[in-house]
Amino acid sequence: MTLRIALVGGPMYDHLYSIFDEYGVEVVVHADHPTLNRKVAEMLTAGERIDLLSTHSKYAPSQANWLRPLDSLIDHSAIHELAPLAVDLCRYHGQLLTIPRLIDVRIMWLRSDRVATTPTSWDDLIASDVKFGFPGKESGLFGTFFEMVIGAGGRIFDDDEQPCFDSDESIHAIEMLIALAQKTDADLPNWHYDQVDAALLNGTTDASGAWPGAWGSINSSKFAGALRPHRYPSGAKRWVSYAGCHAWGIPTTCGDIDGATALLHRLMSAEVHGLDASGGNMCANVEALTQVTPVNEIDQERLAITRETINQAMITYPSHVRFPEVEDAGWVLINETLRGLRSPQDAIQTLQMVAEQFFAADSN
Repeated sequence: MTLRIALVGGPMYDHLYSIFDEYGVEVVVHADHPTLNRKVAEMLTAGERIDLLSTHSKYAPSQANWLRPLDSLIDHSAIHELAPLAVDLCRYHGQLLTIPRLIDVRIMWLRSDRVATTPTSWDDLIASDVKFGFPGKESGLFGTFFEMVIGAGGRIFDDDEQPCFDSDESIHAIEMLIALAQKTDADLPNWHYDQVDAALLNGTTDASGAWPGAWGSINSSKFAGALRPHRYPSGAKRWVSYAGCHAWGIPTTCGDIDGATALLHRLMSAEVHGLDASGGNMCANVEALTQVTPVNEIDQERLAITRETINQAMITYPSHVRFPEVEDAGWVLINETLRGLRSPQDAIQTLQMVAEQFFAADSN
């Protein structure tokens, strides 16, 4: 039986997929993560067969009813080869729903030939002339908002996992995003991750946050010698960088459990994780990651800063079934403030109301 698989797409991820040529798989979805998540939800709701899928630690809780628990399917010795932090991110209510592929966390890249003094905080960036690029839409925009709120000492969910967006920290976060966008580029509200990277590499921006997988493009760019890695900007109260874990899952609609499990074990191997690491990603296999040899001094700095960020500054979203819907509503509202269509106060009050409605519906 030909395995049907759904894959996240993009320059940070696609270099791995040549290994699927050995298996003769059928790729039924190949898209960026928000699009992938929506298409997979439609297919699984309709009962369509997907044997293996790319997912993410923030999406897995919303897919829990469609994902097979893996504790009894996966060789425990293979799990022990993976970073415990990554494995923990793939558990939901104690069950291992997915297998980690890589850990994503942002650091800052800065044009050292343009910027004499490195900004270390969001306040520094806003007070400077530095053009800082960030995603102006979708999950990347909401993630940057999340970082700013948490970095300022705020929260988006309380101890009972109820939404608490309506705060001074949330409003100030949007005000900072507007200030950064206005001095960076008029088209920023249309930028996705790829456009953020492109703007840094073509000289439109002076700095931006980037995922580990952007390293290959940075190192081969015409500004490679001038682009230097730095810690991600800190908030007034905390240094944080929002992160998550790209992962693999086997849906309940899988038609070939043995075949999907065999392929998943291959994807867990140090060999395959090494392919991810060779592209700059922070793979979840400990052995493969320790064998990464920096290609130059800048790469050595990048790896050290990324590991420091994972150990000290990494924050993740709450594991909630309705979170993807809250995120989708949130980025649209914040994007409207960047376009001048809505005030920060109105955006936050609306987001609070919408999130409460989602959570109330979930409890009924």
